[in-house]
Amino acid sequence: MVAYLIIREGSKWTDVFRLVQGHTVTIGRAPTNQIVIKDDRCSRYHAEIFMSQGDWVIRDLDSRNGSLVNEDPIRGDYTLKAGDVAKIASMQLAFVHDLAAAFPDGTTSSEHIFKSSGDLDELATEGSSEHVLDIAEPTTITHRRGQTKFLKPEIDETIDPSGIPKVGHAATRLCQIAFELANQVDVTAVANLSLEGLFESTMVDAGAVLLLPRAFRGVATEKDLELIASRTDKLPTYHRISRFLANTVLREGEAVLARNVMDDSRFGSRDSKGDIHATSVVCAPIRQNGKTVGIIHLYSSDSNRIPGPDDLEFTLAVADNVALALKNLGRQQELTETLSQSQVEIVELRKRLGAESQIIGSSPLIYAVHEQIARAAPSRATILIAGESGVGKELVARAVHFSSPRKNAPFICINCAALSESLLESELFGHERGAFTGATERKIGKFEAAHEGTLMLDEIGELSAAIQAKFLRVLEGHPFERVGGNEPVQVDVRVIAATNRSLEREVEQERFRRDLYFRLRVVEITVPPLRKRPEDIVELASHFLQKFNSETGRKLLGFTQSALDHMKTYRWPGNVRELKNVIERAVLLTQSERIGIEDLALSNLATSGDTAEISAHISQQYEPLSLAEMERLHISATLEATSWNKSKAAAILGIERSTLDRKIRRYEIPVKTYIRK
Repeated sequence: MVAYLIIREGSKWTDVFRLVQGHTVTIGRAPTNQIVIKDDRCSRYHAEIFMSQGDWVIRDLDSRNGSLVNEDPIRGDYTLKAGDVAKIASMQLAFVHDLAAAFPDGTTSSEHIFKSSGDLDELATEGSSEHVLDIAEPTTITHRRGQTKFLKPEIDETIDPSGIPKVGHAATRLCQIAFELANQVDVTAVANLSLEGLFESTMVDAGAVLLLPRAFRGVATEKDLELIASRTDKLPTYHRISRFLANTVLREGEAVLARNVMDDSRFGSRDSKGDIHATSVVCAPIRQNGKTVGIIHLYSSDSNRIPGPDDLEFTLAVADNVALALKNLGRQQELTETLSQSQVEIVELRKRLGAESQIIGSSPLIYAVHEQIARAAPSRATILIAGESGVGKELVARAVHFSSPRKNAPFICINCAALSESLLESELFGHERGAFTGATERKIGKFEAAHEGTLMLDEIGELSAAIQAKFLRVLEGHPFERVGGNEPVQVDVRVIAATNRSLEREVEQERFRRDLYFRLRVVEITVPPLRKRPEDIVELASHFLQKFNSETGRKLLGFTQSALDHMKTYRWPGNVRELKNVIERAVLLTQSERIGIEDLALSNLATSGDTAEISAHISQQYEPLSLAEMERLHISATLEATSWNKSKAAAILGIERSTLDRKIRRYEIPVKTYIRK
């Protein structure tokens, strides 16, 4: 389905254009068209020719003066037939399928066209026979070159400068300047390079690049411009741009050329004595996104060197290239700053994930927790994490999140006990502007922020009844509404709840919804308190010692044996959190190479589970006793368990050594002697 357009302008055949299936040919005055008609009667995008259902069709693109085919105006699409002649402005386009059939005298098509008009040589000289060569000759590679000569700073001595138009020299130098500006790494280098190129290509001998501060806002004036770089070839020093000229260019955003300015103080650059040294001045704005951000100021002090309109054009072109180079530098700086900030955040995040989200311990109880995490993480099931305060429930939640398919999405944690009911509802579900006093704009809640990720609700037992009902609907997959809004919001969030209370007891006492309890308790992970896994104490203490050694720059070697024994027998009412704080304090305050028992600031508080454990023991084998007798039996049993090591027993009992001696005497507890191994 090959076809050709034989193009005729005026009385001469000028070209042959080959139509190729699948390619649309546009015709118009704009240089981006495939066929360009340089005639004011032709619209910028006048018509197009394309193949439709096996036929070639011409379509007028709502042009101003319309299109003709065989002298008849066309409306809409017109199917072309061999021999049709389309006319657009002064151009005629003959449509044929076979060039040989179009010229029956036996000459080749391209030869006939141009020999019949006698202008083949003329057309070849003008370089207009590109399409004819495509038809008459096979495609060949005629030249090879690794680097363009237009980007070489040196001048080719084999070329006669007199044979090259001035605009050609300017275009070549401008191309070199643009290429070199793109490779500069700072603003000063850009300014100096632009001045160097301008001094080589224009009739000036002094000048400067002045820029507004990067963060400048408002209406700029001459006093806001900062001198970035200046240069002078003849005068001792550069004289700053006049206020009138600078303000004119800043206000209008157009380049100006002023000649014979020796007697006009508005344009001339004065020295300290008030003398004007410039004879002619060129000033061009440096523009970014339609806003002037600086000025290139050039002037000549030699009456024999007077810049002209071409110099003004060249200066404006350089200024536009400087603007682009500065914009790229600004983007690079922003990217560098963002990258640097991101790297810092990544380092901090890795530290936090590595130090705070890592579950330390090798006891069977901790191993069981790891197994539960591994089984629960891949699913979408809601998880309830139970355990005393300070055991590391948030660490378990993080481990679940980062072991799940949602690990690349947000992990958001909120403490339900830290906020009032109204604030907690706003934090969870968000609010609309004007929902309450102080709600000046819409706020996205934690549920929306955690979309496709994980939301951990710590101290879930603190939720009020109203929020429990709304929370249950979200867990069931229903949309919710922001506070003060009526637009439904649908999210995909995995919920992990944590509590140090017995939710079963809360349900029995009707302080927690029964249906919400069972909805949360799809998977339950109980984190054991530190006193029930004493084999992890030394490992945790060593981990925290290494962490705080690194943070404080200290080089403590470890713990004394007495300190390790004391930590292993202490009941740790604050669990891992207390152990971490005790080690941090010891690292900061100890004056020895090793942390001793005297450096451990331990409390006398009972653990939250002591009462329940004692109650369970009493219920199993209850015998009515006085408090004094119970204390006597307890002290005696503790001494037996420690082989009558009074220091260790006193630490376990949470009393001083002297107090223990008094109680032994008061209760007449028989002293036993043990052989120390």
